[in-house]
Amino acid sequence: MSVRTPAARILPRLVQAVRQRTSRVPAGGGRLAAVDGLRMLAAAAVAAYHYLGTPTPRFWGEAYDLPQAAPLIHAVSGYGWLGVEAFFLISGFVICMSCWDRTSAQFAVSRIARLFPLYWAVVLIIVVMGTVTVLAGQRSGAPTDLRTTLGNLTMIPSPLGLDFTAGVAWTLWVEARFYLLMGVLLLIGLTYRRAIAFGFLWLVLACIGRELHSTVLDEFLLSQYAGLFVTGIALYLMHRFGPNLLLWLLAGFAWCYTLTVLDDRVATHTNSSWPISATVLTAFLVLLALAGPGPLRHLKWRALVYAGALTYPFYLVHQSLGIPLTRGILKTLPSLGLLPSIALGLLLSLLLAAALNRLVDQKFGPLLRRHLTTALNPSPNPTDPDRPTPPAARRPLDGTRPGDRVRP
Repeated sequence: MSVRTPAARILPRLVQAVRQRTSRVPAGGGRLAAVDGLRMLAAAAVAAYHYLGTPTPRFWGEAYDLPQAAPLIHAVSGYGWLGVEAFFLISGFVICMSCWDRTSAQFAVSRIARLFPLYWAVVLIIVVMGTVTVLAGQRSGAPTDLRTTLGNLTMIPSPLGLDFTAGVAWTLWVEARFYLLMGVLLLIGLTYRRAIAFGFLWLVLACIGRELHSTVLDEFLLSQYAGLFVTGIALYLMHRFGPNLLLWLLAGFAWCYTLTVLDDRVATHTNSSWPISATVLTAFLVLLALAGPGPLRHLKWRALVYAGALTYPFYLVHQSLGIPLTRGILKTLPSLGLLPSIALGLLLSLLLAAALNRLVDQKFGPLLRRHLTTALNPSPNPTDPDRPTPPAARRPLDGTRPGDRVRP
């Protein structure tokens, strides 16, 4: 069998899927295509870290050594973990945009419908694959027991004392707490001045939490990532209202805070240095500034919009499903080599993301949104005996109906 056969079969299908999907995306679409492209760039950075930059020795097996096989790629990909920080930066921008002119209930419905169907599908796929692996007499890389699965379906297994079924899902718990803070702001009333005050207040309280070494405050205020979210909010306000001194001050203070506390994250990645990490993350900030308030906001590339749609499912599947697939490729096709096998595994992850986007996100997302919206405004049960009779349905005392002609 030719080693090029798998890629030769898969690549045309991916190209066809991209063409079909992008042909249905309106040219304008009301979206910032460049921001969508940056989301996929952040996801690609995280995937590069997990596949190519991981510090785990012999991650792909005893026969393969990444630092020796691709030393430059390994060193560069070792900073891919900064893609998570980039996600939080983008999230501050995008979630502020999503909140504007919405009620807290509408915002909650939009987030639930966007996140949960894909997340549930991926968790169940991981559990099924893990169960099959265990039944085949091999070790599963993810917990598959019922208790852990049920806890993971809530999307908050960590507070319940459980491991994450999808390893990257820890970031969703961080995002959920950010959504909660934005929901509180929506209850108060989201305005330009209140958003600025919220940003400054969040930074001050996060600093107090760090000074007090308070675990409780850190849990609520996300002191490690507060500066990223606030910087994203400031950039969105620039996009909506135009840049001014006050917004630049908010963004500047938030970014100084971000780069200062970034050292805590650098310390957990032994092969990373703070100067390089700060430079890489600041470069991404510049890209977001160009994509949001800057000139790149005028881009209307439908391929970037589609890339943004694939970001979330790709992020969910690339580690917990894509890495086992890649290891399977290395085992069944050892002649393919390490880097081509990794490339094929990432391609399969992207194809799976496209399938999930089409079969789950596009179908069940709008369905869940519609039913949740209806549930927020339920109609009275027509069979309820205590239901008041509408005035138009009440009969006059003489037994005639509204509109009946009454003879004199």
